[in-house]
Amino acid sequence: MSSPTPCPLCAQASGAALWRNEALRVIAVDDPDYPGFTRVVWRRHVAEMTELAEAERDILMRAVFAVEAVQRAVLGPDKVNLASFGNVVPHLHWHVIPRWRDDRHFPDPVWAPPRVAAGAETAAWLERRARALRLLPVYYDRLGEALTGL
Repeated sequence: MSSPTPCPLCAQASGAALWRNEALRVIAVDDPDYPGFTRVVWRRHVAEMTELAEAERDILMRAVFAVEAVQRAVLGPDKVNLASFGNVVPHLHWHVIPRWRDDRHFPDPVWAPPRVAAGAETAAWLERRARALRLLPVYYDRLGEALTGL
């Protein structure tokens, strides 16, 4: 599928790089509501999983699972959402999103209208978000360790 505008994931203008190898890169998504939101991006411009060889799919999914495992171990979310759409940006990538029961969108997807307006968050959520933000450096370090060797 071709796009009339340059691919933002090919341009690498889509977030701070946390880790990369010759096949993929892992980037931080700057979303204040979801500390730890991470994307795993296949470096070659392809739109679908079936465009990858079986060994490439294995590498990609091992990276996605590593990100999820480190999010769970370090950030302690109630749930982790995994999503790969490509409807807007047809470049193969996975969203790995830590979720908490009291986040602004829960239980809906983060792309849905929020259930809680900005500024109306509970004190408990604000504390959990602040804790997750403080843990981001640890998350990033452990993520690099978990991905080494892919």
